[in-house]
Amino acid sequence: MAIVAELIRNEADGKLSFGDYSLAQKAKKEDFEHEGDLFKVKTFSTMTKLEKNGLFVYESVPGTSVTEFAETSKGVVFAVEGAEDAQITLGLEEDTAYEVFIDGASMGKIKTNLGGKLSVSVELAAGREVKVEVRK
Repeated sequence: MAIVAELIRNEADGKLSFGDYSLAQKAKKEDFEHEGDLFKVKTFSTMTKLEKNGLFVYESVPGTSVTEFAETSKGVVFAVEGAEDAQITLGLEEDTAYEVFIDGASMGKIKTNLGGKLSVSVELAAGREVKVEVRK
């Protein structure tokens, strides 16, 4: 998987790709349109953050690159790459249980808090993508 050099882009299949964990300085892109919504991405080596219409969607510490990102009524799926293990927080429905899958293996169910945030740790290494699926 490649780093998203343009910070955020639309893919031909309707999915979204964003983030560049190789940057030493913080970079951002605002007002990026995808399927009628406006996205904002901030990314660099220590953090990657995505917002949709001003609302929290994704954050990783340290920074990551994300491809094949898609939100559905049942959850979210994406592939992620980073230089080292990352803590990923997603903005989902509040007070809802989701099952988390990493590379197809279930990590069990996690319930979101009242703000709708769900956090998961993912083991990463540069040059290797990990598939993440979070579903109700």
